[in-house]
Amino acid sequence: MAYVPGVALLAALVAGCSAGSGADDPAADSKPGSPTVTAAPPGKYRTLPESCSAVPRATLKDLLPGTAGLPAEQQDKVYEGTANVTYDTDRKVGCRWKSDAPDASRNLSVDFERVVSYDPAVSDDDRAREVYAKKEDAAALPAPAPGGKPGGAASAPADGTPSGSPAGTASAEPSAEPSDGPTSAGPDEDLRPRLLGGLGDAAFLDDALARAGSTAQRRTVSVVFRTSNVIVTVQYTEQPALVTEVPDSRELQEKAQALARNLAETLSE
Repeated sequence: MAYVPGVALLAALVAGCSAGSGADDPAADSKPGSPTVTAAPPGKYRTLPESCSAVPRATLKDLLPGTAGLPAEQQDKVYEGTANVTYDTDRKVGCRWKSDAPDASRNLSVDFERVVSYDPAVSDDDRAREVYAKKEDAAALPAPAPGGKPGGAASAPADGTPSGSPAGTASAEPSAEPSDGPTSAGPDEDLRPRLLGGLGDAAFLDDALARAGSTAQRRTVSVVFRTSNVIVTVQYTEQPALVTEVPDSRELQEKAQALARNLAETLSE
């Protein structure tokens, strides 16, 4: 019976060591009331479409009219397009097409970029907003007109500055207000580079006229839009064969916007 207290003391020491072993447990370091970091939600899109199949052949026939007169095999080659070189098809893909006709040459390109945020505190959508905003800033769109009223057609200088009027008419006050109207441009619609409404989560259109070589004039219309964490860029270029001709801004803008809206609908399916 004299050894009972010693046994009890040993048991107490063993119990104390077992209780103290929690000091090496990471969970024991957490302090009551510490904020819990919740990872931002992922973007809607986890993959991208096959870029060279994203544009229907009927649309390509309309955008590349010079291809219709070619032999069947050559037509197929043009409509197949050329895929952009990419090392991660889940992040960025693109395709381009080219058509040469007696009246003009035309080029079309479509690019898809899936934005991923590697910061758990920043969502893919928020990161995509930042990437899109940089593209919009780089386009240097005209400032909104006072009162938010759309302006008229812009002039078409030959020095390569953005323009929206094939006829070179006098410019009214520019507008970068989103346009929610139909794709077809009315006679009084401002054709200058501008924000677009009703296309994805945000969109803008750029229109640039430049000299190709020493004489020919080339017009490129770009439509860029963001939907969730994917940014799509459509570029449509026309260069007339005659040096005296200026590519029709309204026609190119209508066709580029129609294709962009079609791609946005396809992504949403």
